Amino acid sequence: MVQIKTPEQIAKMREAGLVVAAVHAATREAAVPGATTKDLDEVARKVLAEHGAKSNFLGYGGFPATICTSVNEVVVHGIPSDEVVLKDGDIISIDAGAIVDGWHGDAAFTAFVGSGHAPELIELSRVTEESMWAGIAAVKQGHRLVDVSRAIETYIRRQPKPGGGRYGIIEDYGGHGIGTEMHMDPHLLNYVDRRRGKGPKLVPGFCLAIEPMVSLGTPRTEVLKDDWTVITTDGTWSSHWEHSVALTEQGPLVLTAPDGGKAKLAEYGVTVAPDPLA
Repeated sequence: MVQIKTPEQIAKMREAGLVVAAVHAATREAAVPGATTKDLDEVARKVLAEHGAKSNFLGYGGFPATICTSVNEVVVHGIPSDEVVLKDGDIISIDAGAIVDGWHGDAAFTAFVGSGHAPELIELSRVTEESMWAGIAAVKQGHRLVDVSRAIETYIRRQPKPGGGRYGIIEDYGGHGIGTEMHMDPHLLNYVDRRRGKGPKLVPGFCLAIEPMVSLGTPRTEVLKDDWTVITTDGTWSSHWEHSVALTEQGPLVLTAPDGGKAKLAEYGVTVAPDPLA
């Protein structure tokens, strides 16, 4: 069952989303050579406390940290550690969430540590981020869930990969509904699987966390012995981007973007809904 939210509930989710945006800003600034991923987790913990919000990651299924810190070939669910020291040239995907009055926000981004990154890594992150925005632009009344999946996949497949070949769209993980829980129905694939049908129709009150994960090689992953850390099976590096989005009567609102998604969605000819907190 898909949880449909009222405008008042979406306003609460916007509060949570803005806390997530604050966590992103602080951890992005802290992701420098010499920092440990545990340092970033502590930064996130402090931001949540300053906003009176709770982490929706800590303790989730036994997860031991406030955020996920996934470095290089780690796709998702990297556990912050004192032993993982960021180096010049690394990339890191930081996945963070927040709970405000029982309502959840969830978003992720890929950051470049230091400088001197190969053009293929810069392009990998760009393609992954832009595919997310293509998916968000497809969140419209009358569309179905598969239209979001198709928009993400189509964008990725149309991008030439430096050096040839194709990008790997991660198969085992995808987006999801969000609201009074972090992960809710429906599951959102980042590619079209005709065996799954068209999925539910998108209506006002529908909220999704849209999160493409893309690698420079394989779409396949494996989980390490810690039962959390997910890596690509061929060791190629990956990127992860995510935003939580609400569909309203006035259009989409990107709950975890400071501007509600206004600037990026304008590139797609989409007008965002008014910010209920403005």
